[in-house]
Amino acid sequence: MTSPHTALSDAPRLRWSTATAAFQIEGSRTADGRGRSIWDDFVDRPDAVIDASTADPACDSYRRTADDIELVAGLGVDRYRFSIPWVRIQPGGTGPANQAALDHYSRLVDGLLERGVTPFPTLYHWELPSEIEAAGGWLERDTAERFADYTALVADRLGDRVRGWYTLNEPAMTTLQGYGTGELAPGQQLLFGALPTVHHQLLAHGRASAALRAAGATQVGLTNNHTRVLPASSSDADLMAAFLYDTIHNRMFSEPLLAGAYPDIEALGLPPLPVRDGDLQLISASLDFYGVNFYNPTTVAAPPEDSPLPFELQPTPDAPITGFGWPIVPDALRDLLLDLAHRHPEMPPIIIGENGASFPEPGTATRVQDDDRIAYLSAHIGAVQQAIAQGVRVEEYTIWSLMDNFEWADGYTQRFGLVHVDFDSGIRTPKASYDWYRDLIRASRTDDSRTDDGARR
Repeated sequence: MTSPHTALSDAPRLRWSTATAAFQIEGSRTADGRGRSIWDDFVDRPDAVIDASTADPACDSYRRTADDIELVAGLGVDRYRFSIPWVRIQPGGTGPANQAALDHYSRLVDGLLERGVTPFPTLYHWELPSEIEAAGGWLERDTAERFADYTALVADRLGDRVRGWYTLNEPAMTTLQGYGTGELAPGQQLLFGALPTVHHQLLAHGRASAALRAAGATQVGLTNNHTRVLPASSSDADLMAAFLYDTIHNRMFSEPLLAGAYPDIEALGLPPLPVRDGDLQLISASLDFYGVNFYNPTTVAAPPEDSPLPFELQPTPDAPITGFGWPIVPDALRDLLLDLAHRHPEMPPIIIGENGASFPEPGTATRVQDDDRIAYLSAHIGAVQQAIAQGVRVEEYTIWSLMDNFEWADGYTQRFGLVHVDFDSGIRTPKASYDWYRDLIRASRTDDSRTDDGARR
């Protein structure tokens, strides 16, 4: 196991963070007039969630905000990434703001600031209002305008204290798994018919960025789930399949933001995107940072002849795996960051918006000695530092997740937390990884270090 002091040797100062998402931790699905989202609809479908569970009460965090603030403050992180659900602010996706919900998130922001932690909200972590989805969801351009309206309501209330924002979380997963394969909400199976959702999400980010900056924001970005794509072999067929998958999963989302243009997907046989004049100028001028969520590489091969897709995902050879079955290859994060920086030398600073791993753990309240998680996190922090040493501008590292939670379609079968949660009793118990991360953060600081908002720690 790598010690904090060894892991941080000769490394530039990073900001440290941890993250959660509202639907996964809050519970209280009808409290304060909350509306219905696509994830409420999804979990109500028979067999949609692997253990037939729902996200209520989950960690009961909507009622236990003070407890969670204490856990965040105990880590000593610089910032806390949390999400604000659209359906709490505008229950139907349009109309005036729900003041009771805004009051709640205002108290959360104040509580974090009082404990010396900078709030870093995400405005969209997959919880599209059901009424917006019924009108076409991310397949429709109008959803971008509605998202900008919602953003302006939140910024008007919180913008006097919140300067840094994520707009969207993992638009690639919304497109690929939400609208493409149906594995996640809203559960549509459109395959390449899902591609308009790429552009409409990025357009929503651009519109929201403008609203946030008008309210005084100084740091606006989004975070996408990136993967290092590895061809299964050096054959031309596998190399082409890997290139196509890399384009769809990674470059289709990063290049409009970082280079002002989409890859030439029509040359790959894919349908054109619904781009209008001025869209790409708005999108490419929208970032103060670029967020990278990373969990694992993806090995890609040419598909069998009867496949509806032009690629096939395969296990990564010789790689250990997490509880999710995801390959553990820390060098893949380093190589991904180096590739991004090489292709986009003028790109803004990178923030690692999520990085973490699930492993099998007990369900009942207990102290977990999660050495496998510590090894995973230590190795990936080391990979980030290797990228920095080679010139990549990474400013922040975020662990997913602060606590065990409702893991979307996998329900409560996967545990990513630094804090163990007994979902029957709600008892929170910090794991060994919580103490490890706290000690690593302490070791990274000098007596005169400051957070990004200037507060002494």
